[in-house]
Amino acid sequence: MKIGLLQQDIVWGKSDENRSRVQEIISHAEECDLWVLPEMFTTGFYTMPEEVAETDQELRNYMAQLSCQCRCAIAGSAVVQEEGRYYNRFYFATPDGSITTYDKRHLFSYGGENRHFAPGNKRVIVEYLGIRFLLQICYDLRFPVFVRNRNDYDVILYVANWPDSRIDVWDTLLRARAIENQCFVIGVNRCGSDGQGLVYPGHSVAIDAYGRLLTSCPPHKESVAYATIDMAQLAKFRQKFPVLDDGDDFTIL
Repeated sequence: MKIGLLQQDIVWGKSDENRSRVQEIISHAEECDLWVLPEMFTTGFYTMPEEVAETDQELRNYMAQLSCQCRCAIAGSAVVQEEGRYYNRFYFATPDGSITTYDKRHLFSYGGENRHFAPGNKRVIVEYLGIRFLLQICYDLRFPVFVRNRNDYDVILYVANWPDSRIDVWDTLLRARAIENQCFVIGVNRCGSDGQGLVYPGHSVAIDAYGRLLTSCPPHKESVAYATIDMAQLAKFRQKFPVLDDGDDFTIL
C-alpha cells in the first residue's frame, strides 16, 4: 500500500481555504491508496470549538466526496459538534463511501482542550485493503497502554498539531510506538504557525516496525512524502521475532 503524508500549513480558522488547499495538493500529487492529513486540518488546533465546529454530517459528506474524487482513502481529524458536545474527531473515509470515526481519547489539558471537548470512549481500528489501522490523535501518543498492540492492528496513524517546543518528544515517541508494538507508524504533523503564536515544524514521518525511518517531510515546509507499507516484510518480522506473543495480559478499566 502506498500512503501519502500531507504536511499542511493550516490557515487559522479558515475551513474553506484549508479544504481547497488539501484538494489542490492531492490533485497534483502522486496517486496513493491513502492520504493522511494533520489533526484539525480544516481549522488548526482550536480550543474554542463553538467558533469553528461543523456537524458530523457536514464532515462526513466532505470526506466522502474527497475520497471518491481522489479514488483513495482520506484520513484526518476535525472539530465536530454533536448533541451539544464538541469532539476532536478522526475521520477515515474510503472511496466506497464507508467512513470510520474515532473521538480523541486523551484531551490535551495543558492547552485547555479538556475544558471544551468531550473525550472519546473507545479504541478504533479500521481495515482497508487488507491492512488494519489504529486511529490516534496527537496527545494520544504519550499514552502507550491505550495503543498496546494485541495482535489486532498493523499500522498506527497519528495526526497532530505538535509544536516546535516539544518536537523532540514527538520524534522519540513515534519510534518507540513502532518498536514496542511491532508495527508501522505514520505520524503527520502540521507546519506553519497558528493564531495563538505557536510554531509547528512538521516532522511528518513513516517508520517501520524496526524503528527505521521510511520517509519524512522537510521541516517547516508544506510538503508531501510517500511511504510503502510492505505487509509481507512485517509478517516475516513478527514470525521471526514474536514480541507481540510474549506481551503481558491486561485489561483497561
